[in-house]
Amino acid sequence: MTQTAVIAGVGPGLGASLARKFVDEGCQVGLFARSADYLEELANALGDDALGVPTDVTDPDAVEAGFREVRDAFGSVDILVNHASGGSWTGLQGISPDQFERAWRTSAYGSLLCSQEAVDDMLAADGGTIIFTGATSAVRGRGGALGFSSAKFAVRGMAESMARELGPEGIHVAHVVIDGQIETPEVRELQPDRDEDEYLDPDAIADSYWHLVTQDRSAWTLELDVRPHVEEF
Repeated sequence: MTQTAVIAGVGPGLGASLARKFVDEGCQVGLFARSADYLEELANALGDDALGVPTDVTDPDAVEAGFREVRDAFGSVDILVNHASGGSWTGLQGISPDQFERAWRTSAYGSLLCSQEAVDDMLAADGGTIIFTGATSAVRGRGGALGFSSAKFAVRGMAESMARELGPEGIHVAHVVIDGQIETPEVRELQPDRDEDEYLDPDAIADSYWHLVTQDRSAWTLELDVRPHVEEF
């Protein structure tokens, strides 16, 4: 049976890899991001099973409209990946209240809105999967990244709380700690001399996300850490 997935926060790198992986596994996928041009390009490359929906995940009306468009095209939502994140890379004395709030709204508030939209579909279907994209900063605050770290801590707390609430209803909630730098064309261009083993391969991470979707209910993972292989780890 074909599953419908929504990836909230799609860009070059892991977001695009997740979209490709889910389509390759037979899903119909709604792609949320603010950039209409990028979404159109990616959706066209992925084919008829992908739908680009320009969406600001911090806007309740936009999120509601985005899910409505996905349902109209593909049916009820079985899988949600809360992947959007943001934050100014500044510390306590440099960050403005607006920058701090923007980081929280993108990561935590946006995840709340998307999860609330998706969960009714999953409850009606007796199951589903919600995955949150985290970071090293979700478990260990990063100096000079107050907004990003606090937002990622919030996302991790949401995932743990939702897992307790929704697990008994058949909905698998998982949090993925991305413990390292993801290799993208932009990153490779900026750091051409860095060893490949120090990067995370976005396609390999996407494989791990799909494994979470397919796990048996008797052995669900709440938190998954992924990191590159380095000898000193």
